[in-house]
Amino acid sequence: MFKADDPAQGRLHGQPGDEVLVLASKSAARQALLNDAGVQFSVHVADVDEDALKMPGVDAVHLAVDLARLKALAVSRHHDEAWVLGADQTLAFDGGLISKARSLNEARERLQSMRNRTHQLHSGAALAKGGQIVWSGVDTVTMRMRNFSDDFLDAYLASEGESLLTCVGSYRIEGMGSQLFEAVEGDHFTVLGLPLWQVLAELRRAGVLLT
Repeated sequence: MFKADDPAQGRLHGQPGDEVLVLASKSAARQALLNDAGVQFSVHVADVDEDALKMPGVDAVHLAVDLARLKALAVSRHHDEAWVLGADQTLAFDGGLISKARSLNEARERLQSMRNRTHQLHSGAALAKGGQIVWSGVDTVTMRMRNFSDDFLDAYLASEGESLLTCVGSYRIEGMGSQLFEAVEGDHFTVLGLPLWQVLAELRRAGVLLT
């Protein structure tokens, strides 16, 4: 099953109104990345049980891809003629997998634990058509947090509020969260949740985008 969101607009060859690409993600950042890249798409949020795949000891890289595939398939079964793009992101820190915080207190404790240390973000994506996965990929970035003060952390949490509970790392680097970091190794698009270069290449190969 899926829930429909508002369609996102972009530029793409094809007839107006054609359902060429469906994004199976509610992420505003992913929608903005595709829209800014000139990709026309609609949005249908996949209703899937993500926790079923988050078993103890699961590999964070494989999980990002598996979740992307699960979301793409869940929506593709309802859109036989459309290309469906699923995406997800996982965070690996201190040898384990980090999930979204359930409260601001938990988010504060998490950010304190990651202070002055590095972690990895893995952004997975998958493309499906006719209920079958035709491609999947993943990209990784390494994030190093600076040794920020507790006063800054308190100000950050007060500014961002409960919106941080929707972010896997309890931060949004496109906002004030950029001040949490001193270095990022890897692609900025991957930080935002999508291995964009890989996705665009596959959309061209599939004929969704002009070559």
